[in-house]
Amino acid sequence: MLVFNKDFTQQEAIPDKGIEKALEVLRSGRLHRYNLLPGEKGLVCELEEKFSAYMGTRYCLACASCGSALFLALKSVGVRPGDKVLCNAYTLAPVPGAIEHCGARTVLVDILDDYTIDTDDLAAKAEASGARFLMLSHMRGHIAHMDKVMSVCERFGLVLIEDCAHTMGAAWDGRKSGTFGKVACYSTQTYKHMNSGEGGLLVTSDDEVIARAIIHSGSYMIYGTHTSRPALEAFEDVKWVTPNYSLRMDHLRAAILLPQLEKLDTQCSRWNELYNHTENLLRDIPGISCPPRDPREHYVGSSIQFNIAGVSADVIKKFLAETAARGVQIKWFGNDVPVGFTSSYDSWRYIPDLPELPNTKKVLATMCDMRLPLTFTIEDCDIIVAVIRDVLADILKS
Repeated sequence: MLVFNKDFTQQEAIPDKGIEKALEVLRSGRLHRYNLLPGEKGLVCELEEKFSAYMGTRYCLACASCGSALFLALKSVGVRPGDKVLCNAYTLAPVPGAIEHCGARTVLVDILDDYTIDTDDLAAKAEASGARFLMLSHMRGHIAHMDKVMSVCERFGLVLIEDCAHTMGAAWDGRKSGTFGKVACYSTQTYKHMNSGEGGLLVTSDDEVIARAIIHSGSYMIYGTHTSRPALEAFEDVKWVTPNYSLRMDHLRAAILLPQLEKLDTQCSRWNELYNHTENLLRDIPGISCPPRDPREHYVGSSIQFNIAGVSADVIKKFLAETAARGVQIKWFGNDVPVGFTSSYDSWRYIPDLPELPNTKKVLATMCDMRLPLTFTIEDCDIIVAVIRDVLADILKS
């Protein structure tokens, strides 16, 4: 019996250059981003400058996590308690969590069979709710038809905030994911495209948004030490009315991230090599489907999703149990109760008046979700898919 023996949560080591930089920070004792010597810029500022240059945005703010960056983004574009924020229903819990953190109300939007937001339902919900904000989650790296999304935003005057936790390095029709809205947020949590354990990066080209975000993040009145910022005049009005939430990144994490940013595009290419190979093999298995991806979508496949057509929840559970027994760790968003990192929208019971979202329920009911860490090889992917093929064939025969 074929068994896979590698861990799906094992990431590559931090580059030696990052380890050396981190040791320098530790030896200095100056971990706090504002603990600087006279004339010293600091590693967090350097990371913000380099990431904004990579993105082609004017500004970047390094945060404690992507969830905290999302919260800061919402607050900085003007979301207030009681406001309604539209959000696609297939996402991870920190996304509606950030909306609820603002005291706002989450309005969930249905998804299409390709896992992306249903722009017809988005338009209907925008009109019915009167919402002025859209938090668009590019969940698991699947980028929606951004031309249609932007058309709905323009029609209803929606402020777009992009959750790009899974699309760092990705693009739609040649334009980088995260540059469509007023503000976007990226994750540097361990399983994302750069790894600092926890961390987030907020980008924008809007002077007022970044000024608010910097003060919200915990700059006190030393925001002038930031180098990825507008002129100091931009802070004059907002500094009096902007609370400090202390959600900064520190020099230690910036030290770890800077060398990873240098090789980000190379890493993204490596992920896509694994993803494309695995997807091609999965498509050949009877009963498994992978939604086609729009040729305008330049994705980064650090995980892969597929559906098992026409099977019951009991069959999915058996499939998950038997693949796990053979070393293949697959997640499922169709459970009745949250499991691990996964949860279906109907388990977020803090959201009032949870809607019926028939297509989201249908898609998640048979969708499997699997990480593809860069510690895997093409040969590893061959074994993984062979296990999936064997287990599914045995189950469907019985």
